[in-house]
Amino acid sequence: MDSHSPTNHPQISMEVPPYLRVYSDGTVERFAGTQVTPPGLDPQTNVLSKDIIIQPHTHLTARLYRPNNTPPHTKLPLLIYFHGGAFCISSPADPLYHNSLNRLVSQANVVAFSVDYRLAPEHPLPTAYQDSWDAVQWVASHAFQHNNQQEHDTWLTESVDFDRVFLAGDSAGANIAHFIATKLHNSSDSNNKMRFFEISGLIMIHPYFWGKEAIGVEASDPERKKMVDKWWELVCPSEKGNDDPLINPFVEEAPGLECVVCRNVLVIVAERDILKERGKLYHKSLVNNGAWKGKAELYEAEGEDHDFHIFNPDSDNANNLLKRIAAFINNQDY
Repeated sequence: MDSHSPTNHPQISMEVPPYLRVYSDGTVERFAGTQVTPPGLDPQTNVLSKDIIIQPHTHLTARLYRPNNTPPHTKLPLLIYFHGGAFCISSPADPLYHNSLNRLVSQANVVAFSVDYRLAPEHPLPTAYQDSWDAVQWVASHAFQHNNQQEHDTWLTESVDFDRVFLAGDSAGANIAHFIATKLHNSSDSNNKMRFFEISGLIMIHPYFWGKEAIGVEASDPERKKMVDKWWELVCPSEKGNDDPLINPFVEEAPGLECVVCRNVLVIVAERDILKERGKLYHKSLVNNGAWKGKAELYEAEGEDHDFHIFNPDSDNANNLLKRIAAFINNQDY
């Protein structure tokens, strides 16, 4: 009998549309973010990419990008990127993300380092945060430990200006970028053996933050709120639920926003995105935080929904978003 027939198939223990289904035997069936495209030279953008191994024992990898026509000895800004997907789908090799990073690298003229963190529910949070932190430490080793070149990547050592390092991510990846930006604050003391570069800027694209108490449009859209509630239940079985400090940076237990290490932050939201209220609150909280001495900018794409630039990269709004990010990285007016 077919192992996938109704009589043999294990029962569904959790379904999180439109992303995945979890069965009673632990099997995970994903409906999105499973496609893979290889690295290499992208003829449309003339951006070159390759995959690198960071930690063999945890299978932690990243995809590295650089413009193919960069003159020798030219040092470019570094963009450390964390992909979205609600912590449970996708990867840097997802064609949607791979193409988006090619475009961004070309537009901003940067080297990009896209982290392939492990996914929930097979690896519940905080695994994605720990993987991302390990990846940032590995990158930092290139800036300060030049005597040990054996495990270093030449694209990073030869092509990156470590005085211009940016953290960026979309959706869950923006959440991770915030986590890294606050964790770096607590890792810069003199007793820490690991040295880190300064972060020039933080780019938060449609950040995935949430909370038990509905705010703004969340209260008037109970169906979508219920959907987002279920995402977090799947990836982080926390007793605190949607007020866990990992998903709600405004609860008392979370690090204060004054711990965001960089002094330039760009928050990007989309008009039709139910997550936009949290992004706007993040921007407002930074601006009103007297202990944080920096500049926070808000950019809203009218008429668009969550991660529209990933799913519809050829639209005018998607192109404008990339131009806005490139201007932010290169300290240009937009």
